[in-house]
Amino acid sequence: MSEAVAALEGQFRDLEQQREAASLGMWIFLMTELLLFGALFTAYAVYRFTYPQEFAAASRDLEAGLGAINTAVLICSSLGMALAVYGAQTGGRKRLLFGLALAIVLGTAFMVIKGVEYYHHFEHAEFPGLRFDYARPHAQATQVFFFLYFAMTGVHAIHLTIGIALVCVVLFKAWRRAYSPDYHTPVELSGLYWHFVDIVWIFLFPLLYLIDIHK
Repeated sequence: MSEAVAALEGQFRDLEQQREAASLGMWIFLMTELLLFGALFTAYAVYRFTYPQEFAAASRDLEAGLGAINTAVLICSSLGMALAVYGAQTGGRKRLLFGLALAIVLGTAFMVIKGVEYYHHFEHAEFPGLRFDYARPHAQATQVFFFLYFAMTGVHAIHLTIGIALVCVVLFKAWRRAYSPDYHTPVELSGLYWHFVDIVWIFLFPLLYLIDIHK
């Protein structure tokens, strides 16, 4: 029995129908994720409009250099996922394995860099709820900014961690030759999720790090 036949679930007519159903399910899931991030973005927009100068001043305490590095890291990880999907579609096993491994390594690198940022904020007492001691003016508005910063980047980090775990499973199955040009739906869906997480960060980076870049 081929991998494609073994992967076909009984409720579907063929692999194409199964792939379309799975893709629809993933898009619906991502739409619900948009509602979650949309609520965070809305809260950010309201408070940024209320405290524009205070948010700009607080943004200068973020490490824009590390944020820019992480942006480049995630963009490259998306290229890795695109390579993996192409490899799965064309039967390029080396491309598939390399692309998945690259995404995992770069995703992990992102998390390490973000952890360094979090640690620096904790050291500087800029961590609402755990350690916040802001001696400069407008401490309350600044605390709101850092609360939103940790909420938005924290939720994103959770999603990326899930993505890394998901891609690890896909990589293991790819190494076991579970995918072929006829059946590679899990690779495509994990790639779709990965790109979604990356796009969210592309919005987060300028909104949080680059508020006051023109000055």
